Amino acid sequence: MSSTPQDDVDSTLAYPEPPASPLWHREGPKPRPITPEQQRRNRELLLRAQHTPRPRSTKTPAEPTR
Repeated sequence: MSSTPQDDVDSTLAYPEPPASPLWHREGPKPRPITPEQQRRNRELLLRAQHTPRPRSTKTPAEPTR
């Protein structure tokens, strides 16, 4: 059992998390909505990418490092 009484334990972190970067909260220009033509093109590219068979890797897994 610990010899330190529980009342003496400080619950705060030794190194508190730094405040978030101001760049994270900065409001930039609003993105432009994409046109129906761009939406259609994106859907076509997505479907093509999902259904295009990719060659499987013939490499063997690397030896585990010791």
